[in-house]
Amino acid sequence: MGRASTSRGRPLALFSLAAAVTVALDQATKALAISRLEQGPLPLLGGMIQLKLTRNAGSAFGLATPSWVAIAVSVIVCVVVLLYVARGGAAHPPTRGLVLGLIVGGAVGNLVDRLRTGAVIDFVDLRVWPVFNVADIAITVGVGLLMIEIIRRR
Repeated sequence: MGRASTSRGRPLALFSLAAAVTVALDQATKALAISRLEQGPLPLLGGMIQLKLTRNAGSAFGLATPSWVAIAVSVIVCVVVLLYVARGGAAHPPTRGLVLGLIVGGAVGNLVDRLRTGAVIDFVDLRVWPVFNVADIAITVGVGLLMIEIIRRR
């Protein structure tokens, strides 16, 4: 195998691994939240944070958006990113595969909930921010890293 195929394979592998780990971790934590938090919230750090089971049928941050809109946006984002990755876009810079894997993994994790239950399972409550989940964290971190990368390139 030549150098070009090796350099393209690593970002694609990193993308695939990041997306798969994100979906697995997201779904595992949601299953745990459903099984452990049905009885009520679990306060942490003296109640400053709590684990609280909620079901978000709207879009991001509980905004009232029809579920089909959230599903359509998630699918479009995933398709666009996957096409970008397939065309080799994840190879530059080397961390791009990780960043895009986090974003797609988070979108897929929440999409699985919407398709399976009609709502996204959220459970991390900072008490000053809407309740969120591991998929939301992955998307936020991925977008944040992508923004930093874009700013640094200018």
